[in-house]
Amino acid sequence: MMNEQILKSIEAVRVRMEQACKKCGRNPQEVRLLLATKTVPADRIKIALEAGHTLIAENKVQELKEKYQQLKSVPHTSHFIGHLQTNKIKDILKCEVSCLQSLDRLDLAGKLHQRLVRENKSLEVLIQVNTSGEESKFGVQPAEAIELTRQVAQFETLKIKGLMTIGLFSAETEEVRKCFRLLKSIQTEIISLKIPRVTMDELSMGMSGDLETAIEEGATIVRVGTAVFGKRAYPDSYYWNEG
Repeated sequence: MMNEQILKSIEAVRVRMEQACKKCGRNPQEVRLLLATKTVPADRIKIALEAGHTLIAENKVQELKEKYQQLKSVPHTSHFIGHLQTNKIKDILKCEVSCLQSLDRLDLAGKLHQRLVRENKSLEVLIQVNTSGEESKFGVQPAEAIELTRQVAQFETLKIKGLMTIGLFSAETEEVRKCFRLLKSIQTEIISLKIPRVTMDELSMGMSGDLETAIEEGATIVRVGTAVFGKRAYPDSYYWNEG
């Protein structure tokens, strides 16, 4: 029964994504579904992976490490979407994270680069921008996003692929929309600057409650957890605020 419920829920989310794309004239192929798996046990994640929904992300390093061994046997792509402390860099690399969506400061970029050089690896990254202005959220301030992008671009081990944001936690759609619009405008500006070694293909924004708005404003990755795996013990804001 649990298997069926998870797969039904994924299907319902996909329908929502397609309808949102249709409404704003976008190709549904342009938007990927990322399963946010915080607090979800490995056996439940496996159900989704085995059904072919293979893009997943954790936002706490401890959980990433705990589930890594159990999920290793099922092919999937793993992103990291939480606040990363520099002393945990080795852990995300060991757990084969292919993209860090939450790069928000230069010292983290520098330490990542040092580690990647040592291991002869590279890593895809998204620059996380705090578009809501909330103190509880991580991310570079919008006015500093371009400068941070330029600085990170100097590190050849880091492949900048785009931007990420966590919108305002609000039922006011238009207030949330402002966050996504702001991220899109920063992306457009960075593209126009043609910064060497920076591609701006990805906009990771939108979650279970606001994915339609995010898609309308240009999201290429939506991060969905609750709508697939059910409600968590605490509100979303609890999991995102790690300060």
